[in-house]
Amino acid sequence: MKKVMITGATSGIGQALLSKYHGEGHQVIACGRDKSKLAAIENSCSKTCLFDLTKQDEISSALASIEALDILILNAGNCRYIDDAKQFDAELFADVISTNLTSLGWLLQSLLPKVKKGGQVVFVSSSATILPFPRSEAYGASKAGIDYLANSLRLDLLQHGIGVTLVHPGFIKTPLTDKNDFDMPFLLSSETAATRIYNGVMAKRQYLHFPKRLTWLLKLFSLLPSSLWQSLILRKHNG
Repeated sequence: MKKVMITGATSGIGQALLSKYHGEGHQVIACGRDKSKLAAIENSCSKTCLFDLTKQDEISSALASIEALDILILNAGNCRYIDDAKQFDAELFADVISTNLTSLGWLLQSLLPKVKKGGQVVFVSSSATILPFPRSEAYGASKAGIDYLANSLRLDLLQHGIGVTLVHPGFIKTPLTDKNDFDMPFLLSSETAATRIYNGVMAKRQYLHFPKRLTWLLKLFSLLPSSLWQSLILRKHNG
């Protein structure tokens, strides 16, 4: 049995991960910012932590009593798009970067000392970092930052016996993606995503990406001349 902490555990992939780890008999600490949603899942976890990712004092206070962890899953985040690049929305950009990336610094400061030797830190990023997409300046930049953070941290945590797993999900059906107004090829359920993450983390894999029909296609596109993949993506985006 592992002691697992999951951020963003009240919806989407996070909630599906909570259900999976709880169902497999692990001790789970669920984190979220909505008190009523945390109350609704308290029977599926050993403890809940209430905090807003953009508020350092809330993070520090809520996590002060946490003891040793085997697995830390940093899953919480937001997705907002910049609809008019010429009229760049700096406030939206700052909000997404703060929620998805800057918050990880505060979480790691509070929690990394509590991850045991032999433990793992899991970063849920996005396959959107494989290739740029229109309107994704804020979201993609935040996730690209997560990729570098995870890959760099892996090197520095080797001496402490702590592993790092970076996850690149494709399109997953969640309350966030339900708002999307474009086609989402190879859409997977949150439960399927959670199972794949669970299996990969338990196998201590450093990198997970799925569905491979999408991620390998994006990787292939990234090898093409820029003018070619850009025209393909813009043609699809513009219908």
